[in-house]
Formats: sequence, C-alpha cells, structure tokens
Amino acid sequence: MTLNLRLAAALCVALSLCALLAVPANFPALGGDARLTLAVFALATCAWIGTPIDDTYIALGAGLALTATGVISSDTLFGTLGDATVWLLICAFVLAAAVARTGLAGRAAAFLVGGARSVRQLTHLTTAALVVTAFAVPATSGRAALALPVFLALAKALADRKRLVVMLALLFPTVILLSAVATLIGAGAHLITVSVLWEATGDRIGFTQWLLLGLPLAVASSHLAAESVLLTTTRRADREGPVRITAEEIQRHSDSPVTGPWTQAEKRCALLLATVVTLWCSEPLHHVSPAVVALIGAVVASSPALGTVRLKDALRTVPWSLLLFMAATMAMGVALADSGAAKWLVSGLPAHVAPAVFLGVVIAVSTAAHLVLQSRSARSSVLVPLVVAAAVGAGVNPVAAALASTAAAGFCHTLPASAKPVTLFSDIPGTPTYTPRDLLRLSAVLAPLTAVLVLFFAAAVWPLLGVPVTR
Repeated sequence: MTLNLRLAAALCVALSLCALLAVPANFPALGGDARLTLAVFALATCAWIGTPIDDTYIALGAGLALTATGVISSDTLFGTLGDATVWLLICAFVLAAAVARTGLAGRAAAFLVGGARSVRQLTHLTTAALVVTAFAVPATSGRAALALPVFLALAKALADRKRLVVMLALLFPTVILLSAVATLIGAGAHLITVSVLWEATGDRIGFTQWLLLGLPLAVASSHLAAESVLLTTTRRADREGPVRITAEEIQRHSDSPVTGPWTQAEKRCALLLATVVTLWCSEPLHHVSPAVVALIGAVVASSPALGTVRLKDALRTVPWSLLLFMAATMAMGVALADSGAAKWLVSGLPAHVAPAVFLGVVIAVSTAAHLVLQSRSARSSVLVPLVVAAAVGAGVNPVAAALASTAAAGFCHTLPASAKPVTLFSDIPGTPTYTPRDLLRLSAVLAPLTAVLVLFFAAAVWPLLGVPVTR
C-alpha cells in the first residue's frame, strides 16, 4: 500500500509539472529545450523517488528522451561513456579485483586490529583500516563486501560481548560511507560531481586535489562517527575490560594467509598498488592523467606474467550498471546546463545571501536528501547541477558548493534501505546486528554533527587548501 501511494504521489507530481511546462504562457522566460529538459528531469526524479524501477533504466530512458527530442546530441549521450572518469572507475575495479584475489586485505586487518587492547582502540583502529580501503577499492558496496569477512572474524572473537558486536556491525557501514569522500573513486557520485563542474564551469578537479580536500574530512568525520557509534550503542560496562583479537581468529574467515612470509603475488600486487596510488597523488609533477595511470595499473594487474587476476574475471567485478547510470546522468547534467534550465530553476533565489548561509542550506538539504532519493549517485545527479547554478548566481564558489553538497550527501544512515552497506550489515545470519531503532538513535546524533563538520571544512579548511568560499 505504501509503495502504491508513493507511486501515485510521484506520478501526480510529475504529470502536474509536465502539464505546467507544456503551456507556453507559463514561464515565458523558458525556451523550448529548457521546458523539455525540465519535464524529463521531473519525470526521472519522481520515478527515482516513487517507483521500484531500476535507477539505471530510468536514467537511460531520460538520456534517450533528451536525445530523441534534440536537446542534446547523440554524440553527447554516447560520449559520456568515454569520459576519463568512467575509465578511471573501470580500471580501479580491475585493480581492486587483483588486491582481493591476493588476500592483502586480511593481512592488513590482522596487522591493524591485532594491536587493539581496549574497546576504544579496537573501534578507532578498525576505523583507520576502513578509511585506508578507500584507496584500494572503489565504490562503497565493494568495500562493504571486502570488509564483511573481517567483521565476521571480529564478531566471532567477541561472541560473548553482544553489544560490542552490534557496535561493530554499525561501525563498518558508517565509516565506509563517510570515508568515501577521501578519494575521487570513493563513490560514483564523486565522478558525477566532477563531470557537472567541468561541463558547467570549466573547473576540473583532479585526483590529487580531491585527495587534498577530501582525505582530511574523511578522517575527521570517520573518527567522529566512530565515537558516536561507540557512545550510542554501548554502555560504560560494555566498554570496560580488555580486548584481544588474534590473527588466528581472523584467519578462520580468510582464504589466504594473514601472517607469515608474503607470497610473490602479494608482493607484486602491493608494489603495484603503492605505485599507482603514488602516481595518482603526484599528478601535478608528471601530468599523467589518473585514468591513464589506472589503465596502466589494470593492464599490469591482469597481465599473464605479472598479474594476479585474469582480465575477464576482473571485468566481471565492474558494476556496469553504475557506469551506464553515471553516463546517462552526466548527459542529463549537460542538458540542464546547456538548455538554461538549471539557471532558470535558481533564478528566483535571493541574489544576496551570505556564503555561510548558502552553504548551510546546501549541506542541510544534501544531508536530508537520502530520505527521498536512496541512490547516492541519483542524489548528486539531481542536486549538483542545481547547486552549481545557484552558487554562480549567489556569488559562491561553485567548486566549494558542489563539494560540500557531495560530501554531505554521503550521510545515509537513517534507514536499513538508505544505502547498500547499511543493508548488507543489517541482516547477517547467525550474527547479532543493529536494529532500525539503533540506526535512528545514531542518525539523530550523527546527522547534525557531520553537517556541521562539512560546513566547517567548506568555510574554514578548504579555503586554506585553495578552494575559497567566494570567487
């Protein structure tokens, strides 16, 4: 019944908007292409919100409609698949498959978590380990799948302390989602943001600049979230007493050795990953595109002589549906910008708004958007073009506004269905995990904290790193 009501409401809203746009006397400042773009955009957004139809199918349909009506060219629609950021993500997944095949993740977990002697140490060491995975595995769902065996090992070792297991079950998806902002490949939404900024303003954010801006925020928000999870899901008695996690306990849930001498495959893969990340971070020195570096790394990782995974096996791990979604929504962003629809949508906003107030509103809306749009990429597809257009009109740096919106949209912890990592860890057979009530309790604390933290970074930290609030 609830689904039918949502579908009916979304359909009514979409058709009403389309009817208003179809009357030439309404909104005389709008051109024909802008009207078509807004109609398609409204239908797609309502479909994302109110229907169970696959997000990618909706995005492809919207892109096709814009192409068929002549708002964008077929070259624009198909050209988005050849964008450098799409290739970067493909190659990053190939590299991630090579890392997963060698078992390096298990060694890293045993090394970091094995040093914990108290509950708080265990919490923050686990957090640090999860933040690091943002450099090796793209997309939050991939990182959640990689981290699940580590969580199961910790849950087994702490089986007699149920509240700690529940705390860890909530900690893993929370940190995975908030730490994604550390790197450009952390989420598909980041690549959409970069593409929208490039198309709308000509500003290009590279891997190194995103790392400089996003990593400090990821570290701060992840450890702040770790404390929030610890304090909202455990009592003082739960946090007392020593903790001892042995490598043998982690080994039970790992197919590869987590201790002992490294194999040649592990050494090659670790060296390759370190080289790729170093080249990504040093882009200003050698001027080689991150996508080209990733492609070189992917070719080496899947080569017969030096690789650890076959190319066809690695390509099976690539989320092709996500890539098609990104390409289609990039085309939608181009249509919004080129047709003048985005500029018209924000033309009614107050012209003179304090930058801090503008950023505060953007961050608040982006933080709450997951209650309506569950897909992180869909949220960026809807919000970022509008935020960029509004920022230009308000005199705010569109780069700062877009980054703040994307970072704030990383909060999606309120419901089990709000994000794939939250869903994955909410139902694990044979292991105690969190309830919807635990999520609501955490969200009540963490949502305002992360919003304020993003605002602080946008207003006080990022200007020191070369991204001022105003242009």
